[in-house]
Amino acid sequence: MEPDLPCQYSDKNLQEFVHCRGKIDWMGKYWHTDSCYKHYGVDGSMCSIAIYLSEIENWCPVLPWRKGVPNNLLSDPESEMEPLFKLMADDNKFLWMKNRIDRMWDNKWVPAGKALQMKQDLSNRSKKRQSRKREDAKSLCYMKAKGVSNKNCPVSGVRPVDLIYIDIVGLKQFKKVAGSLWNQFSCMLRVIDTFGTEPAFNLDTYARKAGTKSVWGKWGLVPLQFMTMFPHTPDNSFMGFVVENDLQDEDFERPVPKQNDMAVVYGKKADMWLDSKAYLDIIHERFTLHGTVYANTSDDLMNIPRYVINHGILSGDQVQELLKKAKLFVGLGFPYDGPAPLEAIANGCVFLNPSFNPPLNSMNTKFFKGKPTLRELTSQHPYAEVYIGKPYVHTVSITNTTAFRAVLREIQETEYLKPYVPHEFTPEGMLQRLNAYIENQDFCSANPKQWPPLSALKVKISNPKESCKAVCMKNGLICEPSFFKSLNTQEMIEREGYLECKSVISVEDIYAPSFIKESNICHLEKQKLLFSCAGGSDTRNRVCPCRDFIKGQVSLCKDCL
Repeated sequence: MEPDLPCQYSDKNLQEFVHCRGKIDWMGKYWHTDSCYKHYGVDGSMCSIAIYLSEIENWCPVLPWRKGVPNNLLSDPESEMEPLFKLMADDNKFLWMKNRIDRMWDNKWVPAGKALQMKQDLSNRSKKRQSRKREDAKSLCYMKAKGVSNKNCPVSGVRPVDLIYIDIVGLKQFKKVAGSLWNQFSCMLRVIDTFGTEPAFNLDTYARKAGTKSVWGKWGLVPLQFMTMFPHTPDNSFMGFVVENDLQDEDFERPVPKQNDMAVVYGKKADMWLDSKAYLDIIHERFTLHGTVYANTSDDLMNIPRYVINHGILSGDQVQELLKKAKLFVGLGFPYDGPAPLEAIANGCVFLNPSFNPPLNSMNTKFFKGKPTLRELTSQHPYAEVYIGKPYVHTVSITNTTAFRAVLREIQETEYLKPYVPHEFTPEGMLQRLNAYIENQDFCSANPKQWPPLSALKVKISNPKESCKAVCMKNGLICEPSFFKSLNTQEMIEREGYLECKSVISVEDIYAPSFIKESNICHLEKQKLLFSCAGGSDTRNRVCPCRDFIKGQVSLCKDCL
């Protein structure tokens, strides 16, 4: 303890630690109620409380004159799949995962790792602490500090692992079990989140005020800790997946021979075909339609036109063989954002992607009600529409039958296509992306390094009602939420908006930093968890942090590697 050094926090110090004051007040009154606090040196003084709340727990910033805890518990990483398989050995529900890993390990993952090593220097990667125990998230929460019997005590010294990958259902269980240790471990979480969690739904206090409450939201994590299947919103991290196929490198260099009039319909459940007959009738004018619909009885196939050749449920290998023969893969409008269109394109198919006008969102579509996102889907598969496009993807309005027939004629007259997989959905691309996240994303340090680097920052000003995601994309860029803090000053608003702020207001909403052009009123963000690429204000111009991206690797900028 060094009582002559400052232990008080200013309001400026606490901009990113909104709960710190409340925790200090509580600890000042109740520090003596748990032997755990005394064990860590809390004696009721401001210094002891500040040190505990900043270094043992993470509620407050570390005091400038204190040094951080050394990271000295490193273990060697495993490079084989056997340790993972041992954790999955006794559970049949993991069988399909094990089979897929086993199928791809030697001929996909290992070569991808070697290829990445040839392109990037991976020799200086920091070793990550890991555990080989199953259900580790639960055991973490009950670890006891040495010499302390109370299970609510924080783990002594360095955390036993660096990262915890978990899904939304597991997250609910984890938080319940963690109890008072939630704040200590929450920064290590990486949440596998199919549809994403936008900032407007992530912070409970704002969600209550703005009417964006969701049973899937209000976690209070840094939005980039949520990892999505597709790059839905830049506010979350894009984890992605690998498109599986049995093609070799040389197969991607030549077109795939096709049956020019063969189409496969995307829809394994019969109810997905409901109200689609008029649409399919037009396609059937040029193509023979094949389906893979599951049915227990003939009544289950009532929605399927009689001219469709239904193969029933097929194995993965059988589906691949069907796609190799077909020229067209037909979307029915649902499911949204699925992997199947990418698998079809990987086999040289053209994907017919139905458009939505007006776009689908939580206000007009039951499927999205309650989901923690403000997304508006302009088509069944927005990724394929925006990042792939023609000739592999034709996004069509099925209500304009004349234009629709012209598209079908164009597809049938198009020469056969080479198989195509965007780099970010290949094993090497996924390894490259996850390696960049693991090495550079840091949500536990009080002052983490800036990543992506500020050299990639390109500032754009939105129009009223326009989101930062939209204005960046309009300029061929990606909104980068980690840059918001660098724009959140009066000086930056004035410089980028070409104005002089007559007044500056601190707000807690998803639209700042921003300004009102007519009145020169400027808004700064008070709550860092509300920095958001999504959302547009009716009256304010948003100051938006954009960046470039590597073609085929949208989550990484050109200076990110």
